[in-house]
Amino acid sequence: MNEKLKRELLDMVKEDRRVRSELAATGELFQGYAPRMAEVHHRNAQVLDAIVQQYGWPGKSLVGNEGAHAAWFILQHAIGNPGLQRICLPLLKEAVARQEAEAAHVAYLEDRICFYERRPQKYGTQFAWDENGQMSPWKLQDPEQVDIYRQSVGLGPLAEKIEQVRQTTEGETPPDFKKQQEEMEAWGRSVGWL
Repeated sequence: MNEKLKRELLDMVKEDRRVRSELAATGELFQGYAPRMAEVHHRNAQVLDAIVQQYGWPGKSLVGNEGAHAAWFILQHAIGNPGLQRICLPLLKEAVARQEAEAAHVAYLEDRICFYERRPQKYGTQFAWDENGQMSPWKLQDPEQVDIYRQSVGLGPLAEKIEQVRQTTEGETPPDFKKQQEEMEAWGRSVGWL
């Protein structure tokens, strides 16, 4: 195992969480994509990209369970780098097949790509404020089968996740839905999702 690489990945996650916490405390986090957060995500994505180019997907045998989870976390937050997320999805799937990564990580990444491409998601992992001011799952490919898909990757029922997400966002003021959708589309076009 590469302890130095594992530590680098864990340190990037720690920095991401530190900045997120600071921005949440000031309220900046909830006013669009905060520039400081975007900068951390961009910097971490560049480092992860270099790691992937050198080693392939950093799986469990290279960086341990914690390091593999950290690599996925960094990739999930690399929303300003659609190319990296798209390139890493098949690498992550191969890592899962070799038991080097978690199946749920593929589900989250696949859904995240669908969310930013504004396509329906398969596993119901991505949430957004809806037109009724509630935090809800982004559009689903197949609402009837979503719990079967979730179970296949080790995720619990979607109804439980909806309840959990709504509890954690209780008291937050939902954004103007139409304005948020317009901003999301404009941002998506500017970085290459659309």
